Amino acid sequence: MPHSRPMPSIGAGCHELRIIDTGLTWRIIYRLDRDAVVIAEIFAKKTVATPRHIIAICRKRLQEYDDASRKA
Repeated sequence: MPHSRPMPSIGAGCHELRIIDTGLTWRIIYRLDRDAVVIAEIFAKKTVATPRHIIAICRKRLQEYDDASRKA
């Protein structure tokens, strides 16, 4: 069964879904919005800690999504 945990280091409402596959553990970073599930990144995780560059990418993508949503 997949496991999800909050990721406040990325932002409010962000979570990390853990999916164990043959030989790899996949991570899906997502945010629950009122009207959508926004997927920020999917990657194979090989260490205990989430890499800093993944956190930075997710923050940037979510900010870009928020900026585009405000303009629409």
